[in-house]
Amino acid sequence: MPIPLVNSIASWFLKKRFHQIELFLKYPNEVQQELLFSLIDIAKDTEIGKKHEFSSIKSYATFAERVPITTYEDCQANIERSRKGENNIFWPKPIKWFAKSSGTTSAKSKFIPVSIDSLEDCHYAASKDLLCMYLNNNQDSQLFTGKSLRLGGSKELYKENGTVFGDLSAILIDNMPFWAEFSSTPSSKVSLMSEWETKMAAIVNETINENVTSLAGVPSWMLVLLNNILDKTEKTNLFEVWPNLEVYFHGGVSFNPYIEQYRNILPKKDFKYYETYNASEGFFAIQDQNYSGDLLLMLDYGIFYEFIPMDTYGSKDQKIIPLSEVELNKNYAVVITTNAGLWRYKIGDTVRFVSISPYRIKVSGRTKHHINVFGEELIIENAEDALKKVCKKTKSEIVDYTAAPIFMEGKEKGAHEWLIEFKTPPKDLNYFNELFDNALKSLNSDYEAKRYNNMTLNKPKINVAREQLFYDWLKQNNKLGGQHKVPRLSNTRQYLDDLLALNK
Repeated sequence: MPIPLVNSIASWFLKKRFHQIELFLKYPNEVQQELLFSLIDIAKDTEIGKKHEFSSIKSYATFAERVPITTYEDCQANIERSRKGENNIFWPKPIKWFAKSSGTTSAKSKFIPVSIDSLEDCHYAASKDLLCMYLNNNQDSQLFTGKSLRLGGSKELYKENGTVFGDLSAILIDNMPFWAEFSSTPSSKVSLMSEWETKMAAIVNETINENVTSLAGVPSWMLVLLNNILDKTEKTNLFEVWPNLEVYFHGGVSFNPYIEQYRNILPKKDFKYYETYNASEGFFAIQDQNYSGDLLLMLDYGIFYEFIPMDTYGSKDQKIIPLSEVELNKNYAVVITTNAGLWRYKIGDTVRFVSISPYRIKVSGRTKHHINVFGEELIIENAEDALKKVCKKTKSEIVDYTAAPIFMEGKEKGAHEWLIEFKTPPKDLNYFNELFDNALKSLNSDYEAKRYNNMTLNKPKINVAREQLFYDWLKQNNKLGGQHKVPRLSNTRQYLDDLLALNK
């Protein structure tokens, strides 16, 4: 079949989906309510369903009253039973796959259930919708005339007791329809290689002669790959390697620290960047507009959403609200109920709504990855925005960073200690620090109050990391690739002290 015809058919098929998307755009709360009752009905005869008497739940209020908010630790025993082959515990259909969570650098692994329903109706549906959004906004796209370069954190899949576990991207690749292999690069064989550095070299060799029209992967690791490709080909930018490249689909970590580096190697003003928000637990939101970082919350993927306002999170006054009650520009912890059997599950992310008609969000951080030792409530979004602002002003570029508190000792005030690996360092680190401190004050009134006259907090302390420090730490901890990363912000000094010890 001629390539232009393939392009036309694929575009027509994907655009048909846009009519279904318009339904939840018009009736978001009704779609969510109907989805909740569908999940409850499907799971009413499971062990969890019987325990909470799903068969008699007729309202959201009853659901919220009967089913407790849960964490992974609360679900772990049931998940372990399911991994050993027991069925009908929290979802009626047998669950064969478990995604070994790569969203944390802690030694303890999480095994997130992936049902056939979540695979088809969530993860794969989202991949199609991402293309649908993009094609709807770019009518002259030639995306399907070439291949998508996908970079996952895939490793081997491991079989145990009749079930399979591994990185989510490995599960997705293993179950991908056969035709998907023809539209993407590298091959599944290379994508599933386990040794990260060997795999990177193989990807470079396999992709440099392809007609790549799109990129898909986590910004930090994709940047490593793209720089390797430029080194290998001795080109100055990626359009000299792939002249038809038109879009980069990214997610997993904030794009803010990397955007200038991408613009340097992709020097076209009309090049598109499309962001996604997904995790092992599900695919949640997609950028639906060109040149916008706002993410449309996808409401028909088998996921029912609830939210905990962060100003009550973890307190005796904690509130849990449905989507219909969220407010603009407030920070919320995300709670999900899914078609893989997670019931009122806290995923650990925080979001902020930038629009409620339709519901669009920005990911603002992690419930655990913030610094609030002194009442300053510093979140990742504050740090990212401040660093972006200061880097632009000082013409510097950042590869990676982490921060932790300097605890008060005797009469000595506390502070925040930062470890930053620069690609292009600032000429004057003291000036950089002064700008950074002021930027944080302008973005966070709690931080500003604690910094007033050094009342509680002293000025930040910034350490410059040696080249490849963060890479070496991840390698030492067997966490290269995928969405593995050092936590940006922490209330403890565990990660920072480990990295400082390596910073020699």
